[in-house]
Amino acid sequence: MKAVILAAGIASRLRPLTNNTPKCLLNVGSKCLLARTIDSLIANGFDRLVIVTGYLKEMIESFVSANYPDLRVEYIFNSKYDSTNNIYSLWLAKSAVHGQSMLLLDSDILFDSALISALLATKHENCLALNSHELGDEEIKVILNTDGQITEISKTCSIETAVGESVGIEKFSAEFVQDLYTELDDMILNKGQSGVFYEVAFENLIKKGAEIYTVDTTNIFSMELDTVEDFETACTKIPAHLQ
Repeated sequence: MKAVILAAGIASRLRPLTNNTPKCLLNVGSKCLLARTIDSLIANGFDRLVIVTGYLKEMIESFVSANYPDLRVEYIFNSKYDSTNNIYSLWLAKSAVHGQSMLLLDSDILFDSALISALLATKHENCLALNSHELGDEEIKVILNTDGQITEISKTCSIETAVGESVGIEKFSAEFVQDLYTELDDMILNKGQSGVFYEVAFENLIKKGAEIYTVDTTNIFSMELDTVEDFETACTKIPAHLQ
């Protein structure tokens, strides 16, 4: 299984913090987000990573090589980082994960490494981490059927029907990864949908019969950091053992 970290975005909502620094290199407590993510992956047995870069890519590569010299990392550069969404970055990783299962991670999440452990431990081959809490308009929301399978996943899901928010960390089998990239090829190359969230591809596959489940990680600390206020909140909410 390969871990794929998407770290290409400009993070304009975090300016001025990101004027000269990629979001994933911003510190929360004693470490930056990327270091925390890599440490969590290493703690769970990963020694080969794929990082899709874009904005200020040299800073990310320099940080990783300086702090993790023995880690095997494949970098993929999204040259269209300022005009595409995360679906395009994921699509660019196609050759890097061909024929393999995948752990997919957004790079703007502050989380406990136990979250990855929970995904790896579940019997479900295709699943995502779910946080159940009060929902608003901004979250990627998830609706399930009676069998626990995802039927809808998007920002526009009904708040009343949704069971929670997708954290932004997913585990997929090699077979699903193959189907996912077939779908991404169609969306990017034929339909020009490079500006949408990758969850649109998940939902398309679900409509075609794919089964994706959730792992309830509500009791495991995680936060998505999108704004300056999010970072300020994170500094006060981060558990002591993650400081």
